[in-house]
Amino acid sequence: MSSSASSQPSGQAYLSWFVFGLMASVTFVGILSELVPSGILPEMAQGLGIEDSQVGFLVGVYALASAICAIPLISLTLAVNRKTLLLVLLSGFAVSNIVVGLSSSYTLIVAMRIVGGICAGIMWPMIAAYGTALVPASMHGKAITIIMSGNTFGVSLGLPLMTFIGTHVGWRTEFIVLGVVVSLIGFLALKYLPDVPGEKRSQQNSPFAVLQNKGVLIVLLLTFLSVMAHYGSYTYITLLVEKIAFVGGISLALLLFGLGSVLSVVLSAKIIDTHLRGLIVAMLLLGVLSMLLFVFLGSTNGWSHVAFFLWGIAFGPLVTMYQTAVSKQVEQAKAVATSVQSSVFNFSIMIATWLGGLILINVPQLGVMGIVYLSIICFVLATVISYVAKRTLSS
Repeated sequence: MSSSASSQPSGQAYLSWFVFGLMASVTFVGILSELVPSGILPEMAQGLGIEDSQVGFLVGVYALASAICAIPLISLTLAVNRKTLLLVLLSGFAVSNIVVGLSSSYTLIVAMRIVGGICAGIMWPMIAAYGTALVPASMHGKAITIIMSGNTFGVSLGLPLMTFIGTHVGWRTEFIVLGVVVSLIGFLALKYLPDVPGEKRSQQNSPFAVLQNKGVLIVLLLTFLSVMAHYGSYTYITLLVEKIAFVGGISLALLLFGLGSVLSVVLSAKIIDTHLRGLIVAMLLLGVLSMLLFVFLGSTNGWSHVAFFLWGIAFGPLVTMYQTAVSKQVEQAKAVATSVQSSVFNFSIMIATWLGGLILINVPQLGVMGIVYLSIICFVLATVISYVAKRTLSS
């Protein structure tokens, strides 16, 4: 990467795919850092002599730290060189994972999970803005799609692989391996990623200014409804599989979901810059269709398999669509705008999980299907809003 390319990143029409692949590897390890405890819950509980719920807390506290810290810390680090900031965040990911793998202190492990969550809260919105700074506006959606594809590949491919290491080799080994991989990515980032200067802080790029933008507010509402629709049911996907007596069990359901997600991410990269609104509407309609299939044909072998695959397709571009949409609403402060969107995303996951639990407890006669009904309502509302919001979502 030449020095001239680094000094004028926004004017570049083309960058090596390696650069964006490297950025995708950052989001890949970012999502793994968040989710790895969920796949080795019994092993960690036994190894540390703690309850299963305490291991679950390690995922929750990570997400909470991300949600709380994203907006203020993005604002505080706005002026920092993007490459320098990313290297600091990768160091935080590496140290937190390695320390968790070596420590026997639950308190220290919780502290390291908070450190990881803080790094994630800054990384997710920052790396999207970093990537869009390297290409013209007409390629912003494609850049974000490639970068955020690491999230989809991490959930569908990386997590099963890391869980295999954790269950067959050892949960400590899993965290240490992840920390080493993050360190390797950090070394490659130091060598190959271009420098991009930060932005000066001003009233125009403050979170309060961003929240006065009506287009941003519409995207935030769509984010909330879409995340509620997806994560409400996804959190309790095991119960859904049991309810409909799914042939193939949870493993096949997750495989079909993952394949659909990967397929839609690849396809969406081709159209997101030119047909953003159409993509959003189509993905929301597929979400509605998949949930309706669970309700009316969920116990029918074959149709339930189609439902999980379609749901995966609808889920794949979820992060990409709305980060692209919110970034199109502002000329400056893209990192701040995406940090607000990222915080809404994380808080929506927590609300979806909480409401799902309330439905299971208070409406036992509906059980997990009550959560599916909630998903349908959220999908339909989001579809109507996205269809009407022509000016906001126009490419």
